[in-house]
Amino acid sequence: MPGRFTVPVAAVTNNEYNAISGLPARAAHFKRLTLLPLLPTLLIRFTSDRYTLLVAAAHTMAAHSQQAIGIFDSGIGGLTVLREIRQRLPLETIKYLGDTARVPYGTRSAQTVQKYARANTEFLNGQDIKLLVIACNTASAVATEQLRGAYSLPVIDVVGPGARAAVEATSSGRVGIIGTEGTISSGAYQREISALRDGAVIFAQACPLFVPLVEQNWIDAGDPVVQMIVRRYLEPFLDFQIDALVLGCTHYPLLKQAIAQFLGDAITLIDSAEQTARAVEAALREADLLRSERGSAPQYFVTDIPHRFAATGSLFLGESLGDVQLIDIM
Repeated sequence: MPGRFTVPVAAVTNNEYNAISGLPARAAHFKRLTLLPLLPTLLIRFTSDRYTLLVAAAHTMAAHSQQAIGIFDSGIGGLTVLREIRQRLPLETIKYLGDTARVPYGTRSAQTVQKYARANTEFLNGQDIKLLVIACNTASAVATEQLRGAYSLPVIDVVGPGARAAVEATSSGRVGIIGTEGTISSGAYQREISALRDGAVIFAQACPLFVPLVEQNWIDAGDPVVQMIVRRYLEPFLDFQIDALVLGCTHYPLLKQAIAQFLGDAITLIDSAEQTARAVEAALREADLLRSERGSAPQYFVTDIPHRFAATGSLFLGESLGDVQLIDIM
């Protein structure tokens, strides 16, 4: 008579799980992660010839796919990622957290940014999300692996997709990177690009004034102040003979017109927001977690001055953000 016992689902090996689910090997681990929050309702029944997953009807994968995508950033810059995700995945529900009380992250220590990132994730994890997007390059550079180790949620960062796009775009192998002080000093983009392209020549420049410009909605390419600051930071790149420039902060695409106007057409601007949206779509599609019906409108949460976020965000997205909720995660 075959034996029967109960074990936690995490104890099942990848090969065993693949055999149970019939998933492609590379999708199986992702799907296991999405099942981890359901541990109280999952049992493994062992028989002499197979494993069978018993999933309570109230917690089916179909229901799990209807959960939201969670996004956090230090402020308004992550709306560039939200916009791209909405364009690619119009059926998805999104919950966005802008940590406006502690912007910018780029001038803070790695330990402080990790603490902020953990608090942001803790809040969004409590909002019933199925996937987390770190829409901040600084937090992506220093906190991604920590968050992946601490949470069962799939976590998408913005550094990896941006680096891959830069390698695909460059023909000369000479790549520029601009970002916050924290992102540039972390070396995250430099390591990713060097790992993907042997012999890559990389030029990196911190542009700390770009984030305050965007947060104050000073983004007009014709504004003399904007032009002066862009020139001050980017003029050295004209001598480096790069053919691709990574916009290594999600605030920076809001200055894309001013940057392109200064650098000219010979340099391809790499927008990490566009590449991150592609990565989110690929991850959800492979795990069969895409929504089949249109979800609710995005929800927005901030940690300070919601009316300013709502006003600037509405101008950027071209629509009202509705009720931007003030929360306390300090």
